[in-house]
Amino acid sequence: MKAEIIAVGTELLLGQIVNSNAQFLSIELAALGIDVYFQTVVGDNSSRLQQAIEIARSRADVILFTGGIGPTEDDLTKDALAASVGRSLHIDQLAMDHVQRFFDERKIVMTENNQKQALIIDGTTPLPNETGLAVGLAFSDGGKFYIVLPGPPREMKPMFTDQAKPWLQQHVLTDEMPIYSKMLKFAGIGESLLEDKLIDLIRGQSDPTIAPYAKEGEVTVRISTKAPSEREAMKKLEGLEKTIQEILPEHMYANIDVPLEQLIVDWMADAGLTLSAAESCTGGLLMESITNIPGSASMFLGGIVCYSNDMKKKLLNVPAALLEGPEAPGAVSREVAEVLADQVRMTADSDFGLSVTGVAGPGYSERKPVGLVFIGLAERGRPTEVYELNLKGTRENIRLRTVKALLYRLWRRLEERKVATPLEGSALQ
Repeated sequence: MKAEIIAVGTELLLGQIVNSNAQFLSIELAALGIDVYFQTVVGDNSSRLQQAIEIARSRADVILFTGGIGPTEDDLTKDALAASVGRSLHIDQLAMDHVQRFFDERKIVMTENNQKQALIIDGTTPLPNETGLAVGLAFSDGGKFYIVLPGPPREMKPMFTDQAKPWLQQHVLTDEMPIYSKMLKFAGIGESLLEDKLIDLIRGQSDPTIAPYAKEGEVTVRISTKAPSEREAMKKLEGLEKTIQEILPEHMYANIDVPLEQLIVDWMADAGLTLSAAESCTGGLLMESITNIPGSASMFLGGIVCYSNDMKKKLLNVPAALLEGPEAPGAVSREVAEVLADQVRMTADSDFGLSVTGVAGPGYSERKPVGLVFIGLAERGRPTEVYELNLKGTRENIRLRTVKALLYRLWRRLEERKVATPLEGSALQ
């Protein structure tokens, strides 16, 4: 069963809002066993919308619309769809009563154009809007299935979950098996190298399927299968997961969709280990990523943003001889990263200390290129290690990738120690 999602609204084409509805619907439909093959965005134009409908009808079995069902002149979805299937529109009385009640309860005069929100196409099933005013609808025509939903996510999501999903299950999903997926999380490796390591599995895939997705500093691999039950699906997926983990043992950190920083916070908190950090070019981004995680207060003692050389000297006792002078290695150096990690760990009396110093750009610093970064990892009772990074991208990209690289190095060290009970879903279970 193939589906297409048509998002209606010029504001989407202009980039004024992000089409998060398509993401939500794709996930929900996949879970029902309906494959989303196409996503279309079309502006508030009747002829172009009808063209999009004709194209969708030629290649999909289920067509879902979001947006364009409000009270204004540019809300054209129902009109265009009615014209495409050769049906008329009429006011649904229950929907109209709902709209009228909204205005009466607020003692506001309802303008005539609000009646448009109660329109449905002849011969369709109304989908009540519990969180808004515009009624949705669902129907079949010529062997195709159509669902019309509002654009605002706060209205669209409950309407799909409570109204459209049961309709699909009753009218469409008679023989389709649901899709089950697992999300495998990787750090310390790029998407292209990961794909190269898994290329034989990817090329030979049939069922389950393998799909890698890259974010800044992390890669997710989704493995999916269709099965009549979750138990049967998990049996197939766990075999593939084990194979992938054996290929990439140093990079796969979880088999649930969880950020690396959450895994680290949970491990360290459970083990009673503590962390501190000294940041220069990342300006507190590392500390923010950690303290965003609930429970971080029990393991993160604090940190210092030592952006200037003066702060490095005054707060963390970095020798001036390392920072200044013709023979000095400079703030962006292996030596300074080591001192920062050592000093912040000792100052906080933490088990681990992290440091970062580098050039995030856009210009050079100390005649050193953009993207040159040094990160330090200090641990009580062990020699401090420093890693050199040579990163590409914008200032924002470099800062984020630096943070992810630091977290990856910390995770590897924790994994070596076999600390605590791993978070449910971790790669170390």
